[in-house]
Amino acid sequence: MGGPKQSDCLKKKKVNNNKVIKKKEKQNFSKNSKAVTSASGGGGGEQRQIPVPNHRKNALEENWIKIITPIVEHLSLQIMVTPRFTLIKLRTGPETTDIANIQKAEDFIRAFLLGFDINDAIALIRLDDLFVESFQVQDVKPLKGDHLSRAIGRLAGEKGKMKHSIENQTQTRIVLADAKIHILGSFQNIQLARRVICNLILGAPISKVTGQLRNLSKRK
Repeated sequence: MGGPKQSDCLKKKKVNNNKVIKKKEKQNFSKNSKAVTSASGGGGGEQRQIPVPNHRKNALEENWIKIITPIVEHLSLQIMVTPRFTLIKLRTGPETTDIANIQKAEDFIRAFLLGFDINDAIALIRLDDLFVESFQVQDVKPLKGDHLSRAIGRLAGEKGKMKHSIENQTQTRIVLADAKIHILGSFQNIQLARRVICNLILGAPISKVTGQLRNLSKRK
């Protein structure tokens, strides 16, 4: 007799609230003005979040269309960025055919955020045997102050000539970010580039290093 019990009303209200929360979470991913999705809806899937360093926010905004195009069209993933370009979110969707695609997209974005040119970073999507290896000058030799600055200068060379020479002879791409060094390439080529870089950090004569690079060129 009478209306529904109070406990039943509370249960219904709780269920309705859960539906509203889930709906809002779903909208937050796709409603943002900077968001692009490969499919509407899609429910839950594997997700990745990538924080954006302050010094790469402008570059990210300028290259945003170039970044999302291969991720959405070729990898069939969903991607969005927060309004102030502080965080990138990736998610698999109904059209995602290979779960490994989300790792490829993350590697591509992280390489770009490390400072690699977008045309070099995108190779991580197209080729399976490319990687990024990072280390610091201090990992090779504990240098500080002027000694550290000189070591970094030796790696770059006059007008970047040494860095470009290492890249060309080892078929890699290198980013020098203060005392941090990032190398993009195949496993074997990364090891070759790292060996040359370590020799420079350890103080090997430039003539010896350039000779080493010439020998690498002859092996091709």
